[in-house]
Amino acid sequence: MAETRPIHLVVITPERQVLDERTDAVVIPAHDGELGVLKDRSALMCELGIGQLRYGPPGQARRLFIDGGFAQVYDNTVTVLTNRAVAAEEIKAETVRAFEGEVEKHTGTDAEARAAREAAQRRLSVVRSLSGA
Repeated sequence: MAETRPIHLVVITPERQVLDERTDAVVIPAHDGELGVLKDRSALMCELGIGQLRYGPPGQARRLFIDGGFAQVYDNTVTVLTNRAVAAEEIKAETVRAFEGEVEKHTGTDAEARAAREAAQRRLSVVRSLSGA
């Protein structure tokens, strides 16, 4: 009998395992664009960017904020190691305000400070899109 949800998806942050589910499909926010994973995808590893991870059937996909890291696809298992992961349904107004605070704290004008501010702005943009704000 065929497995109804053939892909095992695991999302781990330094603090905890955020997700451990079986699903039909996964879309990963790779550092250079989105990467779709279906059953029997060839093995790969990729660097993650800041973005949305989506999983589940079309029209019913669940979404998570992903803050960089790495993903491995092997033997119908997708393992995501990320700095931060937040499910869309867990993003509240105070979550958005916290990400706004991260943007505001990067006030320097040197290249490093500008890069940190741009990354914080990308995080905020993704979190806002997931929250519907």
